[in-house]
This record gives sequence, structure tokens and C-alpha cells, in this order.
Amino acid sequence: MSLRRRSLLGATGAVALPSFAVSALGERVLRYALPASESGFDPQKLNDVYSIAVTAHIFESLYEYDHLARPYKLKPVLADGLPEAADDHTRFTVRLQRGVYFQDDPAFKGRRREVTAHDVVYTFKRLYDPVTQSASMSTFEDLGVLGLMALRDEAIQKKRPFDYERPIDGLRALDRYTVQFRLREPRPRFAFALTSPGTWGVMAREVVEHYGEAIGEHPVGTGPFVLKEWRRSSRIVLARNPAYRERFYDAEPNADDAEGHAWVARFKGRRLPLLDRVELAVIEEAQPRWLAFLNEEQDLLQGLPNDFVNQAVPGGQLAPHLAQRGIRMLRGPAADVTLTVFNLDDPVVGGLAPAQVALRRAIGLALDIRREIALARRGQGVPAQGPLPPGVSGHDAALRTEADLYDPARANALLDLYGFVDRDGDGWRERPDGSPLVLQMLSQADQTSRQSDEVFKKGLDAVGLRLQLKVGQWSENLKAVRAGRFTMWRVGESASSPDGQGLLEIAYGPAVGKGNLARFSLPAFDRLYDRLQRLPDGPARDALFRQATALLIAYAPYRYHVHRTITDLAHPWVVGYRKPVCWYSWWSYVDVEPHLR
Repeated sequence: MSLRRRSLLGATGAVALPSFAVSALGERVLRYALPASESGFDPQKLNDVYSIAVTAHIFESLYEYDHLARPYKLKPVLADGLPEAADDHTRFTVRLQRGVYFQDDPAFKGRRREVTAHDVVYTFKRLYDPVTQSASMSTFEDLGVLGLMALRDEAIQKKRPFDYERPIDGLRALDRYTVQFRLREPRPRFAFALTSPGTWGVMAREVVEHYGEAIGEHPVGTGPFVLKEWRRSSRIVLARNPAYRERFYDAEPNADDAEGHAWVARFKGRRLPLLDRVELAVIEEAQPRWLAFLNEEQDLLQGLPNDFVNQAVPGGQLAPHLAQRGIRMLRGPAADVTLTVFNLDDPVVGGLAPAQVALRRAIGLALDIRREIALARRGQGVPAQGPLPPGVSGHDAALRTEADLYDPARANALLDLYGFVDRDGDGWRERPDGSPLVLQMLSQADQTSRQSDEVFKKGLDAVGLRLQLKVGQWSENLKAVRAGRFTMWRVGESASSPDGQGLLEIAYGPAVGKGNLARFSLPAFDRLYDRLQRLPDGPARDALFRQATALLIAYAPYRYHVHRTITDLAHPWVVGYRKPVCWYSWWSYVDVEPHLR
């Protein structure tokens, strides 16, 4: 089981790392920019990467991934040791560390508040409280924890408050420091579900009740940072949690990772977090984000804007003028996929009737993905063959589908065959019943989106399909899509665990209205999805991944575009940064050397 997050659309040599007296230097501040605005900081309501990037450092989960180990390795955070599995992976017992405290907050009335197993139980129950309206409940429900959905259903049916006090078989505090999960069916990868501090980091009930509907403005967790300043859609500042417990730098680089071993030697014995403060600016336009980095107003550029790829990394190599400044490049494939979402409830593109499926497939055939990669993405990506990107289980590098096929002639033939023809001679096709055929798509104002829109529109124009664009803020578009008020939208889906299962939730019937943005429901797909959950990793599970991919290509609830190549740039005073593949809690392991600014 894994999660996925929504977003706007290399090997290195050893380096010498000077040692110095930490106490003799100034405050260690990391500054970088988010390309889209946050939506709030209540972790259980989030599924956008920009808000999760913040909450992942205020809250903590039971486990996290090692900062340097590849392939990925689970490490305890709030837990004391790895989970104990039993009964064919249907029972998991987790023991908590003692002496872990929540951040100080008025809700605790001046008391230090220790984290207990009851907080873990409360946190996961809160996902199911109808009042929470959790964006990630459906993902957790895939695990089949016994009794949680029944509690939710009772609250809805009887119109009563969610009963947090009622014990359930599937989620129990055995004692103050021991939690037990019991599942309906085997879930060999259950531990991956306990690694998401940004979406279900452990919370205290009294804090949630103290702030009520404003809890998203007052995040209180156990993590290494606290929220100090927040100007919506503009500036976010987090500072070191002064009461954070003793944790020390601990990472396990691969044997051939010379740079990682240098970092371990450099940071050994340093208390986490290494930074004193993180300052985030929200800069949606690519040019000011790029200039802020060049002018040293930002220390790190996560995701080099496509407009500046040729200037910064021509031919995939760091430009000499940047290398001379000591700027470091990190480049590699992202565990994500960009896609066009079709609303299966929409009267224009929705439905599973042959004509409607043909329309969606024709739209896909009219899109020149390689042109999008060349023009809008400046070569930063590879055509997707399906929903599963490199780096996650289920990805098949040898798989070839029609997902990246550009064939306007075939698109025209499909449209003609199913009655989408130009009856009035105005150059635009009508629907089979003669009514107008107008495709509406949500988009954003950033340059990559604009250039992708141009490629999209040019392809549809060529086959007589009229496209109308509605440009808005990314966060507002997400709200509209989750409510089903849209026809099409282009978005990115990112994995947040090494398992590809979660990236298939976007087509899982029970997740309609939640993770399933397309509102797609196909029993054959749902059965495959359920079987994938139960099977251990291996050839049999890989075969099911291929079958699931084939169904998604055939019914086309999504048009898959690109697995992105991500290029990050860092100034020389940023030390220890390694781009995380599928997680967000990395600030603690990065240092900034103030004397080099």
C-alpha cells in the first residue's frame, strides 16, 4: 500500500566537507520557494504536496525512510523498533518510544504532554470522523483496519458525533505505549502506511478540540519544527522546536555513496534538526523563482523551472557559470506521473459507453506528448506508458502501451466511427446526438501549464475538437475537481512510498470523491486492486499491475503524459541535501553553513 500526492504540473562524486564549531556561527536558515500555494496545515485534510511539505516537519509518524539509503529503508521515529507482524500480516503491534512530548501549546494548559498509544488511536480514528473530511481516509481504508468504517457509518446514519471512545477490534491501545492494528486481510506492506507524517502525523485530541475549525491554522505535533509565521499564499516560516527530544543524525548510505559517507562523517553526533529555521516563499511564476535563486535570496531551487533548463543545465550538464559559483546540481527521475483527468460523471467526456470511451481515447491520440516534453518541459521527462513511474513496485521499464501514441488519423477515425462529426460545417465536431461538443479544461497560469495547454489545444484543433481553458489557482482547481465540478484537468501524481499500489487508487471505485479524481468505477479494476493489496511482492503481483494498467489504458479515465525528470539546484552553503524520492520529511538532515553565504 502506498500514498500519492498531487502537484503542479544522479550520481555525484565525493566532496570535502569542512568541520567547524557550530556554536561560533550564526543562525542556520534554509530558504526556498514553493511553486504553488498551500491549503492549510491540518494533516488529515491534505493531499497536496505543498502543504504536506510543511506538516511533514511539524508532525511525526511512527516510521520514516532513511535519508540516504537506496533502496529505501524504514526507520523508527515515534515507534520503538519495527512493527511486529503476525497472523499472516493481519495483525501488527507497534511499541512507542517513551518520553516523547508534543510541542508546547496553550491547549495543554501549561503541562508537558507525552505522546501515548491513545494518541495514535485517536489520530487514525480522526481520519474517519465525517467532520474531518479527510482527503486520505480512503487510502487508509484500503488497509482494512477492522471497525473503523463501521464507526463512521454509524455516525453518518444516526447523525451523531463520531464515537472516539468506543473500542474497536482493529485499532487498540494495549497499554500506554503499545498500539495494535488488526486487518481484514493480509497487508504485507502495512508498515508503509505508518510513514506519512504530513497526512496522518500523530495529533493530540485536546489540541484539535481546542482550536476546532481553526486547527489547520494551529498545527501542534511532536516534530522538529514549529510554525512561527504564516502569510497565506505568500510566506511560511518554521523554527526549530525548542523542546524537541534528543535525536541525532543517523543515515545509512550505500557502500558506493562517497558523498553520503562524507555527510555521515560530517554530521555524526549532531543533534536534529540541523537547521534553526526554514523560510518558505510562495512564488508561482517561474522567472521570479529562478531569479530569487540566482540572486541568493533562495538557497535551494527544488524543481528547476522548465523555461530555464537550457540556460542552467544545457545538455544535461550544469552550466559553467553556475558551476563556478559552487552551485550543485541533483538530477533524476521523479516517482510521479502527469496526467489529464477526465470526469467520468461529466455528460461530455464521462461514462463507460463505447462512444464515450472512444472520445477519451481519441483525445489521447490527438495529444503529442513528445512535443509537450520538448517544448513545455524542455526535455525534462519521458513519455509515460501508464500510471506507475520508475522507482516504485509495479513499474515495468519494458512495457509499451498506446499511452504515448500520437496518431491524429486514428483519432479522426474513432471520432467518425462513433458519431462525433461536424454536422453544421463550422469546423468543429458535434456529439452523436447533434448537441455541441465543447471540452472544458481547468488549468493554471504558470508557464509550463500555458505551454502544455498550447500543445493540448493544437492537437485537439487538428481533429476538430473545441477546447475551452479555465485558468485558476492550482489549489482552487483541486477543490473543484474533488467536488466533481469539472470536465478535464491536468495534474501530477506523486508516490509517497516505494509501492506503486497507491498510484492506482486514482481509479479505485470506493475512492470516488476522494483519491479517485476521475470518479471512475469498474468492478474488474476494483477486484485487481483488492488482490494487489493482499499479495506479497513478486511475479504474481507484477502480473496484476500489468493487468490493472491495461484496463486503465483501455477505458481511459486518465490520459497519462510524462514521468518527469527533476533538476534541483543548491548553493554551496547547503550541505547534506539529497532529493527525497517519495517522502517529504528531510529538513532535519540538511545543514546551511552561514559563513559561506
